[in-house]
Amino acid sequence: MAQHTAASTAPTSKTLPADGMSRWSQIAQFSPFSREKFRQLVNAGKAPPAVRLSERCTCYSNRELHRFFADPVNYSVEAK
Repeated sequence: MAQHTAASTAPTSKTLPADGMSRWSQIAQFSPFSREKFRQLVNAGKAPPAVRLSERCTCYSNRELHRFFADPVNYSVEAK
């Protein structure tokens, strides 16, 4: 029998890459927060800042996400 697979479903990663950028849909499985709570933490400077690549595409730095997920209580955005 032939197996039917959905071509539109991308395989989900078990780990977050160390480098690069990720969208919320890629990091949601690693986050203990909801999307709205994470956005509030970003606005308060207590989570990695979002990077707007276009009007509809917002990403987060994977390096900063790893720092944040390692210690979310004591994380703070570094001033540049």
